[in-house]
Amino acid sequence: MIKENDGNVPVTHTGRVRRRKGSNEVPGDVDQANGTKLLAKDQNKYKSMLVRAYSTIWMIGGFIFVVYMGHLYIWAMIVIIQIFMAKELFNLLRKAHEDKQLPGFRLLNWHIFFTAMLFVYGRILSQRLVNTVTTDKFWYKLVGNLIKYHMVTCYFLYIVGFVWFILSLKKKMYKYQFGQYAWTHMILIVVFTQSSFTVANIFEGIFWFLLPASLIVINDIAAYIFGFFFGKTPLIQLSPKKTWEGFIGASVTTIISAFALANFFGRFQWLTCPRKDLSTGWLQCEPDPLFKPESYALPGGLPEWFPWTEIQILPVQWHALGLGLFASIIAPFGGFFASGFKRAFNIKDFGDSIPGHGGMTDRMDCQMVMAVFAYIYHQSFIVAQSVSLGMILDQIVMNLSYEEQRELYSKLGQIIQERQFGES
Repeated sequence: MIKENDGNVPVTHTGRVRRRKGSNEVPGDVDQANGTKLLAKDQNKYKSMLVRAYSTIWMIGGFIFVVYMGHLYIWAMIVIIQIFMAKELFNLLRKAHEDKQLPGFRLLNWHIFFTAMLFVYGRILSQRLVNTVTTDKFWYKLVGNLIKYHMVTCYFLYIVGFVWFILSLKKKMYKYQFGQYAWTHMILIVVFTQSSFTVANIFEGIFWFLLPASLIVINDIAAYIFGFFFGKTPLIQLSPKKTWEGFIGASVTTIISAFALANFFGRFQWLTCPRKDLSTGWLQCEPDPLFKPESYALPGGLPEWFPWTEIQILPVQWHALGLGLFASIIAPFGGFFASGFKRAFNIKDFGDSIPGHGGMTDRMDCQMVMAVFAYIYHQSFIVAQSVSLGMILDQIVMNLSYEEQRELYSKLGQIIQERQFGES
C-alpha cells in the first residue's frame, strides 16, 4: 500500500508522492539533538508561514460569513466538512487495483455514510422540521408520518447496504472487502458521530458552536506562533514541531480569549437564542440569565486615573473558562492522535485541499474532540434541570401530534373550568 523510494519519501501504490503543498512540516533529517531551535535549518519557514497565514485568513473569513448567514448554513458547512473528511479517510486505505475488480464497491461505502447521516440528522432536526410546518395541516401530517417511520426507513437502507456488501464478496478479495467495511464504520464513529454533536449545539444557540470552535482556532494559531518564534523544548515525539513553549503560550492565550470572547458573543441575541425550527429569520428571545450582565466592584487602591470602579461580567464567562481550559490542554491530544495515525500510515497529511494546512481532516482533528466536550458540558452544566413552562410547551409541540395537542388543549380547559367552579 505504501512503500519507500530511494529518497525515503512515502509513495503510494499508484506511485504518487503524498506530500503537503506548502507544508511547514520539519524535515525528518533536521538535527534536533540539542533540542534548541526546532526550525533552525528550515530555510522555507517564512514562505511556509505566509502560505499558512493566507489560508487561515480565507478560512476565518468564510467561517464568519457562514455564521452570519445562520443556523442552516452552519449545518450545511458541517455536512460539507464531514463529506470531505470521509473522502480523505476513504482514500487512505483505498487500493486502486482491488477497486477495479470491485465495481460499485466504493459506492457502497458512501451509501452507508449517507444512511448514517440521514439517521443522525433526522433524529436531531426532526422536531424542528415539525415546528417549521406546524401551521400547515397537510405538511404537518406528511412530516409527522415521515418522522414516525424515520427509524425503520434508515434501518431498511442499512440492511440494503449490508446485503449489497454480502452479495459483492469475491473470492481472494475477502480480506480487503471486510477491511473496507470495518474502516467505513470506523469513519462513522470517529468523524461523523463526533462532529454531529456540533449540529446539536448549533440549534441550542450558535454561541455553543462558535465559542468552542473559535477557541480551537485560537489555540492552534497561538501554538504555531509561540512555537515558531520561541519553541525550543520538544513536547511530544508524535509531533516534533510541537514545543512546550508553544503549548504553554497557546494555553494562556486560549483561556484569556475564552473569557473575553464569551463576553463579546454573549451580547448578541442572534448567537445566544436557540433555534426551534428550520427557518432563517433573525432571532429574538428573552436572554437566558447566563447572558445577563452582572456587576462586580473592583478592589480599592486603584490609581485615581483608572476610569472604572466596577466591571460587568456575563455568568457564561465563568463557564467559558472551563471550555478554554479543555481547548488548551485536552483538545490538542486530538491533533497528537492524528499525528500518530499519520505516522502509522507513513503519510504527512490526510490530503492537500487546504494550502499550508493539509487536508480537511488535518484541520478538524481537535475540533472533533472539542465538539463532544462542548455538547456534554452544555447538557450537564448549562441546560436547566428543573421543569419550566417553556420546557413543557416545547415538549408538547415537539412530541405530540396535532390531534394530541388539540385533545390536550380540550382536557386542560375542562380541568381549569372544574377548578374554577370548585373554588367558587
